[in-house]
Amino acid sequence: MRRFWVIGGIGFGVCLCFLALLVVGTYSAAAGIAGGGGRALGLTKGAVPAKYQALVQKWGVLCPTLSPAVLAAQLYSESGWNPTIVSPADARGIAQFIPGTWATHGIDGDGDGDRDIWDPNDAIPSAASYDCTLAKDVKGVPGDPVANMLAAYNAGPGAVLQHQGVPPYRETQGYVKAITTLAKSFEKPVGRVAPSQQAAAAIYFAQKQLGTPYLWGGNGTPDQDGRFDCSGLTKAAYESVGITLPRVANDQYNAGSHPARNELLPGDLVFFSDDLTNSREIRHVGLYVGGGYMINAPYTGAVIRFDKIDTPDYFGATRVTKDGAEALPDRTVEATAPR
Repeated sequence: MRRFWVIGGIGFGVCLCFLALLVVGTYSAAAGIAGGGGRALGLTKGAVPAKYQALVQKWGVLCPTLSPAVLAAQLYSESGWNPTIVSPADARGIAQFIPGTWATHGIDGDGDGDRDIWDPNDAIPSAASYDCTLAKDVKGVPGDPVANMLAAYNAGPGAVLQHQGVPPYRETQGYVKAITTLAKSFEKPVGRVAPSQQAAAAIYFAQKQLGTPYLWGGNGTPDQDGRFDCSGLTKAAYESVGITLPRVANDQYNAGSHPARNELLPGDLVFFSDDLTNSREIRHVGLYVGGGYMINAPYTGAVIRFDKIDTPDYFGATRVTKDGAEALPDRTVEATAPR
């Protein structure tokens, strides 16, 4: 829930005209925004919690096949950056090692004389080391080395060697696609982020909710009189175009790449936090409409409305993609499958 706001103060009918002008004008100005090239080794601001960013950046370049973004995507998928999580299969800690795998592949990452499965200073370096061991095991197999490394992580290096590439297993192919897609939400873009094809329809849904009272936990269902909270509104807006986002704002942040403030387009999700170094602390989300404004469900007692985004708590933005949303882990499950 957002704590301080600048109220748009625009009449409802005028708002819709204003919105149409913003959307058309912003897309016209950004006609050439698609494109850009190269792969980044840097991490986008705040995507990795500040206390782990240096570790991920350092160990994410341990071998040529690994990158900080791929390592971050794996850690986020495994644990959501929770260093105390335990899965039903006894996978432990931020990197979700099972004790048997840890006994073989755990390393003393911080050089303090022990290998502690619960300590991110050991577990994150161990995850990187394990990835690089797998990459070496399948070196020379045809295809993308990153995909082969991730396939070996999921199905074992023997399966990758046997099939001379990513095995034809649905789970393994899904895992490779999920992690490589999710990595884009941690990667600092090296060029312009491609526009969203579904943005206009998502905005159309949101604009129809203008004036609706806010409801904490609201999903817009009939029993809730069609009311929403902030992430319920953005989730419903994208569900209207066939994209299923997570329910929580800080997980919605990882549903795509992150355009800079001066590259925003209508339909981008915009996020707000009291901690600008950690995406897990995001507490509010809105749907950008152009011209520095968003549609959002602000707080109890307010209605869905336009607000300015340029406030001290502005965290960043996400350009939602269907693949990006589908790559997000299911947080209704305590942890992903163990290694």
